[in-house]
Amino acid sequence: MNASTNADQQELDKFGEVAHRWWDPNSEFRPLHDINPARLGWIDRHAGLKGKSVIDIGCGGGLLSEGMAALGAQVTGIDLSEKALAIARLHLYESGHTIDYRLVSAEAMAEAAPAGFDHVTCLEMLEHVPDPASTVAACARLVKPGGQVFLSTLNRNTKAYLVAVLGAEYLLNLLPRGTHDYARFLKPAELARLCRDAGLDVLEITGLRYNPFSREGKVGADTDINYLLRAQRRA
Repeated sequence: MNASTNADQQELDKFGEVAHRWWDPNSEFRPLHDINPARLGWIDRHAGLKGKSVIDIGCGGGLLSEGMAALGAQVTGIDLSEKALAIARLHLYESGHTIDYRLVSAEAMAEAAPAGFDHVTCLEMLEHVPDPASTVAACARLVKPGGQVFLSTLNRNTKAYLVAVLGAEYLLNLLPRGTHDYARFLKPAELARLCRDAGLDVLEITGLRYNPFSREGKVGADTDINYLLRAQRRA
């Protein structure tokens, strides 16, 4: 772990090696493409993205960032993978969206722009950093008082291990082997505690189900595997 950036270089290298396939809906990023409409719709329903300033932490190749920009948000996307950001910037020439992509950590951005955004998103990232508490605290500092933070990660239980690790990585080959480290998964109660410790009030915890055969993602009550958390910074 690099204490100043809260990053795992092996994780950055792992995703950097496949960054050029980020926008291929049939690549190892297929699950992200399939669930993006569901998670984007959930965020927009609660945030009303049009005209809002949003920072997307761990933006990768820009899939969620571009989705929010298409709905009228003013988006800043940050990541510590130079290769992923290069792909994200390149794709803007195809999409025509305007997004401010930056190579910076959440913690450093929180120091530079405290309370600088209406809303914060950090999806599918917490399970890839050494210190998720530090990331959550940075999210809380970045959002304006009364603004919302949208998080997602994987639950830590036997079902999640069987489905998200053994099933997705070894049986169905939806993801490269080694994509996830089960020890870094977070139970909803654990993530809720991190939010409260950072000064955020938890408003909602809901599930995000993914069917790899129909290629559909749906927001629902089942939090056993993937789940979403919505919190608000105290005024």
